Amino acid sequence: MKKLKCLLVDDEAPAIRLLESYVKKVPFIELIGSTTNPIEALAVIEKEELDVIFLDIQMPTITGIQLSKIIKDKIQVIFTTAYPQFALESYELNAVDYLLKPFDFERFYSAVLKVKPKEIQNIQTDTNEFIFVKTDGKNNFIKVYTKDIIYIESLKNYVSIHLENDEIITYNTLKHFQNELSKKKFIKIHKSYIVALPHILKTDSLTVYLSNSKNLPIGDTYKKDFFETINKFMV
Repeated sequence: MKKLKCLLVDDEAPAIRLLESYVKKVPFIELIGSTTNPIEALAVIEKEELDVIFLDIQMPTITGIQLSKIIKDKIQVIFTTAYPQFALESYELNAVDYLLKPFDFERFYSAVLKVKPKEIQNIQTDTNEFIFVKTDGKNNFIKVYTKDIIYIESLKNYVSIHLENDEIITYNTLKHFQNELSKKKFIKIHKSYIVALPHILKTDSLTVYLSNSKNLPIGDTYKKDFFETINKFMV
């Protein structure tokens, strides 16, 4: 899989060195550059195709918040700061995560797993597509937008639909959902799992890593079809 291209921006050199050491430990991240000057960062952003920027907030000339507003949705942002009071504003800017200094490698890695590669971001999905799922009771149904489904899990006679902040269990089969969702960017990776392609962060030969930090196994029977599908989005 193509590596995530990142830029580090922090006005303190020790913070830059720590982030660089963390980036080196993650095999799927490529460090494009680092700078203590937010103005220089803008030049790099214009020149390079970046996936994510690790961005300090309290900096001279331009704050991290201001820089984030300038780049808008061009690049995913992970804020790195010693000031917790900016957390709410950062999420209003749709930041991927907010790392409060000092943070360890484990916390850094959990943030990185939330970053979506461009080939996954660019998958087109209709935000209005939905299905109705039967719940308890003869005529009880709940609307589920397909863009919110991260993965679907077989539980013998039931199916669990995993959303970002919710889980819906319904009496049905995985095969039924496979037939219904096969043309909507979903793929079966295991006898017990169907995953949504837009929510895949990365994969190796054995495992799929999802946007909700869940890791799912890839069954031998499904590997060929799965990786053929993934290869269609390679750039």
